Amino acid sequence: MRPEQKQIPMEDNRTQLMQAIRKNDPAAVAALLEAGADKEMRDADGKTLLLLALSLRSLDAAAALIDAGADVNAQDSISDSPFLYAGAEGLTDIVRRCMKAGADYSVYNRYGGSALIPACERGHVDTVAAILEDKSFPVDHINRLGWTGLLETVILGKGGAAHLQIMDMLIRAGADVNLPDKDGVTALQHAREKGQKEMAQLLEQAGAI
Repeated sequence: MRPEQKQIPMEDNRTQLMQAIRKNDPAAVAALLEAGADKEMRDADGKTLLLLALSLRSLDAAAALIDAGADVNAQDSISDSPFLYAGAEGLTDIVRRCMKAGADYSVYNRYGGSALIPACERGHVDTVAAILEDKSFPVDHINRLGWTGLLETVILGKGGAAHLQIMDMLIRAGADVNLPDKDGVTALQHAREKGQKEMAQLLEQAGAI
């Protein structure tokens, strides 16, 4: 007869899994999940293990959780999800993994925005490029502030090299350069008002008015 497998108490299981995440140990994470640990357990703020791993920058552990089927769209009490958080923080590899794992583009952050919009604002060039690899991504989504990714690139950017590169990528991806904000002000008008000459020139070349 095969010896009876020893059951790990649930609380010990949870503690071990959190320790493995904090140590960024993907092998231990995978082993604990295979042994029956709950990959969707949450903390008091509604953060799943995957979101916690990302906030701790335990990216190898996060990858192991995604590989095990952790929900990349599960939102916490402030509407962060793993995919949205990764986009905002410029965690490009995780963004790609989330997209392959079924990231839902209709799940929005607390500002009503997509993963693309804060990535544009913060100048995460590689992350924006990764998101735009999916031609179905809603590049012209408008958040509750009345801004698209293209508008935030100008309004909250400084017109430097990273934001210029992002603007070029957005234009090439088909973003509407004439879509105004909720006050009727276009990206070109914002760029001119902010003295972002190169940004304004790029927009003009794309047909902005």
